[in-house]
Amino acid sequence: MSAEPTLTEGSNTMSKIWLNLFALLSVLFLANTSGNRASQSKQSSEALTGTLQKMIVENASVTMQLDLNGLNGSSSLVSRPVPLHFAAAPNSFFSILVFNDLLRGIQPGSMELALQNSSSAGVNAPGYSNLPAALRSSLKRLTVEKLPSGQGFDLAVRDSNTGFTFFNIEGHQYNYDATAQSLGITGGRLLISKQFASTLGIPKEAGSLAGTIAVGAAMQSIQIDRVVSGETKSMVMPPIQHAVSPGVPNLVPGPDVIVGDLESVVQAGNDATSVGLGVGTVSCNNGDQPINWHPLPNTDHPIIPQNLYRMSGGGDNAERFEQIGQSWMKHAFFALEEFICGTCNTSPPCVTGDQLCPGCADTYVASLNYDQNSIGSRAWTNPFTGSFPSTANNHSGHSHTGTSHRVTVAMSDLIPAQNQGATYFAEAQYISPTEYAWCQANPGQCNMYNNASYRPFSVSGGPTSFSFSPTGPTVRMQPAIMAWAATGATVTQYQPDPGNDGIFFVGYKVTGPNNGVWHYEYAIYNENLDRGIGSFTVPGFDLTHVGFHAPPQEPGWANDGTFNNQGYSSMPWSVSFGSISVTWSTEYINTNPNANAIRFGTLYNFRFDQFEPPQAASAIVGFFKTGEPMTVPIQAPPAGGTPTATPAATATPTATATPTATPTATATATATPTTTPRPTPSPRPISTPRARPTPAPRP
Repeated sequence: MSAEPTLTEGSNTMSKIWLNLFALLSVLFLANTSGNRASQSKQSSEALTGTLQKMIVENASVTMQLDLNGLNGSSSLVSRPVPLHFAAAPNSFFSILVFNDLLRGIQPGSMELALQNSSSAGVNAPGYSNLPAALRSSLKRLTVEKLPSGQGFDLAVRDSNTGFTFFNIEGHQYNYDATAQSLGITGGRLLISKQFASTLGIPKEAGSLAGTIAVGAAMQSIQIDRVVSGETKSMVMPPIQHAVSPGVPNLVPGPDVIVGDLESVVQAGNDATSVGLGVGTVSCNNGDQPINWHPLPNTDHPIIPQNLYRMSGGGDNAERFEQIGQSWMKHAFFALEEFICGTCNTSPPCVTGDQLCPGCADTYVASLNYDQNSIGSRAWTNPFTGSFPSTANNHSGHSHTGTSHRVTVAMSDLIPAQNQGATYFAEAQYISPTEYAWCQANPGQCNMYNNASYRPFSVSGGPTSFSFSPTGPTVRMQPAIMAWAATGATVTQYQPDPGNDGIFFVGYKVTGPNNGVWHYEYAIYNENLDRGIGSFTVPGFDLTHVGFHAPPQEPGWANDGTFNNQGYSSMPWSVSFGSISVTWSTEYINTNPNANAIRFGTLYNFRFDQFEPPQAASAIVGFFKTGEPMTVPIQAPPAGGTPTATPAATATPTATATPTATPTATATATATPTTTPRPTPSPRPISTPRARPTPAPRP
């Protein structure tokens, strides 16, 4: 594979640099104009010394005056104004650049608006009820956006959930008061967008005047740079007032990449039955050592798998927690060293760009994370060591569809009418070989177990196009299964071989009785356990509605790292019944290296109904590649005994062999229970239930 970066990588890198440096370069190098070259040089030198502040909106009030005549295409001379008053969300990233107390630029960003009115009638209050239905339904989720250059307009008013543009804004002026640290936007004219005009049935009125807008905002600095002769000599990061985001992480010993924010979920394409999604991620170096961020073909950089989950079922819509989509992995390149995590120390020996410095952040918007040419197969990776080959994103020999390699989700799992009451969670993980290498050299400073974070999202739209809106903050350093734990499920972390392999989680929740029937729901999530999981045994008999769920796997692709490029199997696990237990299992690795095991970054579900209430019990988790099975505590129906475990088959090396590690990592899980090998239970049919009420059908 060529050592030269691909066109996509180069373009992505340049776009990321451009967003962060364009405004500063404009200030520093285009600050003065003069007809005299000598005087221009002198003035430029003087202008390059001063204080540059990046500021965001601490709070703001926004007033729109809408004319109902303008919204129905009427040319009546009698105005019918409707005043709308809003407050902007605190700490909105509608950011400005101020150099030596003078406003020098507005950066792309947005202010989410909260409708202000004292009437209990809300959007149906007098006046509001006369607004067009499309606008009235969006009044509580409007946003004022500063658009990127080249969009035709500077500002727009949109629906924050769907992105629907109601008005473009022109004619406005920005006024910055350095003494009060306030920004005013006055004289803005609200022009009906093409989208809105079409919705209103008046397409010819697109661009016509519908009212005015004014903004008054208190600003606060989030970054202050002291510039001397064109060089940044010092940086200060003032604390954000009234912050609502997660707190600033305390830097831990060693390198520690975490997901600081999941900023968005975006649909990138679709096929006949599924959609392909990307998750925007912000990484933070939560450690006091730099993390290598070298681009491919170098193999020392983080990789970023992304997942989507759905919680649904039962009276509280929290009975089950299922993974409904997974992606291949984005390969990181060029660390931006952003001040998003609360601090950023770019001092040597950290090499900016090639390393993520202590406390610093790096953003990959969703479009970068779903770029099909810069994401590689999970099959090449050891998730505990972070190792992968330099050819891990080789896309030669295959063509992409709208869902290829992205977070692929069945449309039926998203359509709101078919998933009423369901909640959704995006998850991402950064897997770094730097962390593993540091752990081997520095026992006790092993930070490979906190690299996943999640965030709740709502879903709208369908049946083929969907929008996703965050409904809460990012929960840092916890996998998404912990959202299920917040609803009453029991979730426990395990590490079967400390120092040599990663961790997994077992969760369970028992609900009922419903018409005399209890529902037993189990989930196993593999965070970074390279050996994988291939079987699960639970005590129980007289079971009904025995079920299994797993996320879809990618089809086979040329150069995808699976055995014979066949892709991982999506075959449901088989079910066998012993006298006192039920076992779900996939094929042995010696039989099928591509079997549907629970590999890293995936969650599988096991469920059944039973007439008996739960009691304390033990389940058996069997591993796929290597290792003795282990018992884990759960709740299960009475079975009259404890099942015994079956050892895993002798492992056959897969596409990426697991490097040998010295056992120095600190275990983060509870002590591993010891288990005894057992004979395979004899298959038998489900025993005939005793005379009991007939359970209602389950989905």
